[in-house]
Amino acid sequence: MERTLSIIKPDGVGRGLIGEVVKRLEESGFKIIAMKMIHLTQARAEGFYAVHKERPFFNSLTSFMTSGPVVVMALEGENVIEKYRTLMGATNFKDAAEGTIRKAFATDIEKNVVHGSDSPETAAFEIGYFFNSFEIIG
Repeated sequence: MERTLSIIKPDGVGRGLIGEVVKRLEESGFKIIAMKMIHLTQARAEGFYAVHKERPFFNSLTSFMTSGPVVVMALEGENVIEKYRTLMGATNFKDAAEGTIRKAFATDIEKNVVHGSDSPETAAFEIGYFFNSFEIIG
């Protein structure tokens, strides 16, 4: 079984999309093994997105991710990283396929409702960033 991290970003939480995203996850067969709502501090957001520190969007991304609460979840399933990335849709919602979360709910490239890990190594770091072993069921 593979694991991945999912984040419902501040725009999704603020627009009342938590239930809709969770519903789509469960209907797609993902097992939620940990979940909590948090409000990221600037330092926590910068640590999480440190891999993007030199990118031009780093400051706007970390500011956005601290603008309101987020819901972080650890998901488990067969090939869950690839399957979740497919369900999320392209980063730019204009390029996302019909039926994806971003196509349905995103309002711009940054306010695209959800985040998901892109590899097993990234998933391990990201899950560990938000959850300790006592918080993960499964």
